[in-house]
Amino acid sequence: MNNPFLSIVIPAHNEEGRLPRTLGQVFDFLDRQEYSSEVIIIENGSSDRTLDLAQEISRKRPNLIIYHEQQRGKGNAVQQGMLRAKGQYRFICDADLSMPIEEIQKFIPPQLTNFDVAIGSREAPGAIRYNEPSYRHLGGRVINFIIRLFILPGLNDTQCGFKCFTAEAAESIFRQQTLIGWSFDIENLYIARRKKLRIKEIPIQWYYDADSKVSAVRDALRMISDIFRIHLNAIRGRYDLHS
Repeated sequence: MNNPFLSIVIPAHNEEGRLPRTLGQVFDFLDRQEYSSEVIIIENGSSDRTLDLAQEISRKRPNLIIYHEQQRGKGNAVQQGMLRAKGQYRFICDADLSMPIEEIQKFIPPQLTNFDVAIGSREAPGAIRYNEPSYRHLGGRVINFIIRLFILPGLNDTQCGFKCFTAEAAESIFRQQTLIGWSFDIENLYIARRKKLRIKEIPIQWYYDADSKVSAVRDALRMISDIFRIHLNAIRGRYDLHS
């Protein structure tokens, strides 16, 4: 099989309740497209039937590829998926599908051109948030303020779980990733900037999920620590390798 046009990478940890519905919507969308595609599920450390359900669905879908990783961490799952993907464009997709799958068209040609990394943004002009409590929005803006202040000025929504990379950008960035937890997004965008890659923020429609695993206070503290780890990595030349 030739390399597909699009790879959709979905990290999945304890997602038995959401994964079947999400995959149904993803394949309903892909079946209507003219380009070739693959969907990669990286299941890591689940204690429920996520892996079993994904494997059952894959028996009916030859372009659904399942990998099991023992080590937990969303960053680890995404890294493994992006480096195993074969697509010309590689799209990270959260299992909750809080962004309508049709929005993917905004991240790839012909609708989007002249980019290396495209990140979904709930803050860019034209973006719409649905049903999000004000306290969650405020918490997210505090986290983003910290990120912009200390490491990624000018990027208004680094933590949205929907991002697209060209194959070349993915191979270059994800091989240098060191963080396996929630802060992997920050590290990868920092690496992209060091490489002077073209980053575009894409306004999306986004629906708040009450079952979100994000904790504003816990994750803000963790990100502050990880931001300093990233700067230390840079000082030590970690991101100068394999350029």
